[in-house]
Amino acid sequence: MLENTAGDKPRRRGRSQRTGATKAARQPNYRQLKHPFAQQIMFSEDEIHSIHETALRVLEELGVKVLLPEARQIFAAAGARVDDDDMVFIGRDIVQAALASAPRSIRMRAVNPLREQDYELGSMIFMPGVGCPNANDAERGRRPGSLRDFEEAIKLVQSYDVMHTFGPLTEPQDVPIHLRHYATMRTQLEFGDKPMFLFARGRGQVEQGFELMQTALNLSADDFEDGVWLTTVINTNSPRMLDNPMAQGIIDFARAGQLSIITPFCLAGAMAPITPAGALTLQHAECMMGITLSQLARPGAPVSYGGFSSNVDMKSGSPAFGTPDHLKMQIGGGQLAKLVDLPWRTASGSAANTPDMQAGLETVMGLWGGSLAHGTLLVHTAGWLEGGLTFGYEKFINDIEGLQIFAELCTRPIADDAEIGFEALADVQPGGHFFATQHTMDRFNTAFYEPIVADLNNFGSWTEAGGLTSAQRATAVWKNKLNEFVAPPTAADAVERMIPFIEKATADGGAPPLD
Repeated sequence: MLENTAGDKPRRRGRSQRTGATKAARQPNYRQLKHPFAQQIMFSEDEIHSIHETALRVLEELGVKVLLPEARQIFAAAGARVDDDDMVFIGRDIVQAALASAPRSIRMRAVNPLREQDYELGSMIFMPGVGCPNANDAERGRRPGSLRDFEEAIKLVQSYDVMHTFGPLTEPQDVPIHLRHYATMRTQLEFGDKPMFLFARGRGQVEQGFELMQTALNLSADDFEDGVWLTTVINTNSPRMLDNPMAQGIIDFARAGQLSIITPFCLAGAMAPITPAGALTLQHAECMMGITLSQLARPGAPVSYGGFSSNVDMKSGSPAFGTPDHLKMQIGGGQLAKLVDLPWRTASGSAANTPDMQAGLETVMGLWGGSLAHGTLLVHTAGWLEGGLTFGYEKFINDIEGLQIFAELCTRPIADDAEIGFEALADVQPGGHFFATQHTMDRFNTAFYEPIVADLNNFGSWTEAGGLTSAQRATAVWKNKLNEFVAPPTAADAVERMIPFIEKATADGGAPPLD
């Protein structure tokens, strides 16, 4: 029992308790976030300009191997030099014109307008762990990703407002690849109402994805180009190569007014120079090449600067995440994005094989790097295990806890007279407590963040409850979320409109991916 040691002043304990008991529960808003802290620097201004200038030299003098003939033709028409080995040499004047035409702010549309995002510098948008061929949870174990896993992952992402966009969470490998885009598009619309993703796996799949989106939401051509309804990630083949589906994806998304996020994956010591400055130079060159192609395909097309640079373990060659060099390159990448004045994508991530301390530390450190770098879009923020080989259900729930804490930092506390609470300070005598003050009772329901999986009990209470780890507690959380899931009200109509399209396209043989 807490003893009331507030002194001889009259207490209003009963009224205070009644007042607090009638207050609404805490309802935080995590839907649209802005970076709460100043952007940090890792390199001097002169060093950032040197990286930028060297990257322009790379494009002019060393060139980039572009496998898609259509892309080479677009570069050549703009004045780039193209040789017989598919190498493209891009002059800095071409790059600078492209950077000037790329938009600084992009409206990310969503089925639910309340979920839309402003994709611009200063915004902080979280995407879950994506691109995982496997799924894993404590009850069913590690397994190849299936449509069931993809559906469950979409439901989990939909369930938390701090998850701002969908993505290709797990590969539904039980769906043939020439039909897979139908299943993933349908799932996002059947169980969600957030900004959506479409893989760039060839013109056939991309164009069908665009048409399916318009059909499901009954969008006119003008409606579809009024902001971005679909987003894709374009990974270059570092060092200095752009393959066929990625090049075609840049062109097709640009011409349709949809968003390409150009993302070199530069692992220092493997596909990039071993130093942070060298790896960032390659990342910057490849990223500017992709942005240039998008703007040559359609000036003003939505496009994002991006980077996913980290280091490898020099003993095994395996990628590492949340490391000091990962954070240094994130912050440097943010400086380069600011230099070219474009919104940009960075990433967290984890190389851990299970949702343990390593997994949590790597992910949180990557979040801090992305936050300090003012990343517009932070990818792989929840559920990513084994360097992206597995989507972990327990890992997802533990990561949501971390993301919600980050989101809480976006709301600054107030320090007016009422919040400072001089009356409460005067009311409590030395050695007393503030539990029963009016100041506390007026705020206790809404004052603090309430954990979803963290256990704040003492050792005895925790032991009596089973002594579960956070990963073990997370199992019950994701199961409850799936059991209680209710599809958004837009889902039924969207699915009804898309079914005839999917049935006919399937009967016609689907759309094979581009090699």
